[in-house]
Amino acid sequence: MNNENWEVIIIGGGSGGLSAALTLVRARRRVLVIDSSSPRNRVSSHMHAVLGHDGKPPLQLLAEGREEIARYGGVVHSGAVVATTAVNGGFSVECSDGETFTARALIIATGLEDQLPEIEGLRALWGSGVAVCPYCDGYEVGDGRIGILATGPGSTFQAQLLRQWSPQIVYLENEVGVPTIEAGSGLAARGIEVVSGAVARVLSSNGQLTGVELADGRSIPLDAIFTAPRFAPRDEPLRQLGADRTDFPWGSFATVDAAGRTSVPGVWAVGNVVDANASVSVTIGAGALAGGMLNHELILEDIQVAVTAMAEVNE
Repeated sequence: MNNENWEVIIIGGGSGGLSAALTLVRARRRVLVIDSSSPRNRVSSHMHAVLGHDGKPPLQLLAEGREEIARYGGVVHSGAVVATTAVNGGFSVECSDGETFTARALIIATGLEDQLPEIEGLRALWGSGVAVCPYCDGYEVGDGRIGILATGPGSTFQAQLLRQWSPQIVYLENEVGVPTIEAGSGLAARGIEVVSGAVARVLSSNGQLTGVELADGRSIPLDAIFTAPRFAPRDEPLRQLGADRTDFPWGSFATVDAAGRTSVPGVWAVGNVVDANASVSVTIGAGALAGGMLNHELILEDIQVAVTAMAEVNE
């Protein structure tokens, strides 16, 4: 397979990468998707707020996407990419299994890792009691007792946001506190309980979240926890290729335009690898847009090649 003449290699087989692949294979491009099978939402049992797929397991969506791509001749290679380099006329991609592939263009859709606070029991409940996105998981815990585990200045607004789903919001100061007097006044005005003290561990029973225990021994009963992790994009291919970056309060990400173009000609990026806030729905749309716009650029290249060849024949 490594001798195939691929036009586009997509690194990452999540919703963004598969969406881009579907657009490109339907445009009759020769597309290879390299997938390490580690999507960000792999810990979740169901997706929500994804039109037409509400309540569907995320891994089922990806399996169906791979089947759709295969019907149009696209290929998915299971493996992790270890090196990405620019070569004459395109790019070379090396995988951990020793396979090396080349293509005219790349789309990077490798997602990110959520770096959670080092609190006992928190990671075990990530995706099943502990979440980050209220639009994805807020409805299911509506009117419940929801804890906001503070991780930074933005946590007070996260508490205000979750107040839309429940009147029982508990802001856990942890080691962050309440950053401003105005934020504290806003919490009080909307009936949000503020609990001081560091969180020592997350409590559960039979895999079900029950609350948190503070460092001073107090137990706070909760039905759900929302928090804001540190975002670590899995963007080594973009770093290896020297793509420009932009620093945000929540992390450093490769810079892309509205269609997903990076600063490296021929390299595009979509989804959480460049946008920490992109949901499955947003990522699917970004992948489709990037796939279409990349196909347009390849057509412009094809035109130039054809014009040059015609000119040489007529000389």
